[in-house]
Amino acid sequence: MKNLRFERLFNRDERCVIVAVDHCLFDGPIPGMHNLPETVKKVDACVDGILLSPGMIPHCRHAFNFKGAPLAVARINWSTVYCFHWGYRDAATVPAFTPAEALRLGADAVLISLTLETGSEERDARNVEVYRAMSEEARRLGLPIVGEYFPAQAEQLSPEQLHKKVFACARVLAELGADLIKTFHTHRFREIVESCPVPVLGLGAKKTPTQLEALKLAETEVADGAGGVVFGRNAIQVPDPAAFQRALCDVVKRGMTATDAAKKHSLKD
Repeated sequence: MKNLRFERLFNRDERCVIVAVDHCLFDGPIPGMHNLPETVKKVDACVDGILLSPGMIPHCRHAFNFKGAPLAVARINWSTVYCFHWGYRDAATVPAFTPAEALRLGADAVLISLTLETGSEERDARNVEVYRAMSEEARRLGLPIVGEYFPAQAEQLSPEQLHKKVFACARVLAELGADLIKTFHTHRFREIVESCPVPVLGLGAKKTPTQLEALKLAETEVADGAGGVVFGRNAIQVPDPAAFQRALCDVVKRGMTATDAAKKHSLKD
């Protein structure tokens, strides 16, 4: 069953596009996601998955209940590494939902994050323990596992420091049994891709000033060997989210240039 779900996510070996709307699990309501059931109505069916909290799947089932719908990718652990607004620094991780709960709520795959080099050996070991316990249960249930590496205090890292951490820890996730990996794009991203035996998805990170810049990021990630992308704010906080997502799919899945895709879908900021 896991292989079947995994193959649906990559749709006959295409690169995959996932739209992330899980931000409110850590931030509370943010622009563009105040009303999540309405937000997911703006997700185009060309995308392969929607990343969200398991608790929101029942409220957003209209995004998943039709033939050809995106897969529900559920984030199931909770980490303070994402709580920038609270000033948290320790990157402590705990289970939030069990894989069985996520499956009952409608998940097709699960995302489990891992942060290492937190400054505490005990915390790092605990984060690995949480990751492995949750991923083993997910595997027993036939759920593909997206391993996400997000470094502590990422905003303070130089490009070389970020690359060094992602290069090491993406491979750690592969060694721990992830089926695919979601992480930051770095200036030597191909080294990360080539070091991992599973697909590596580049994330969209911060909101870019223009939609064309976001598409160029995706174009670069694909050129560097990414198996797909996971875009959140850049795919939602735009004037016409569905049009941007169709352009994103053209860039990621069909190799169109960012400039041509922006023109084709008449993107305007």
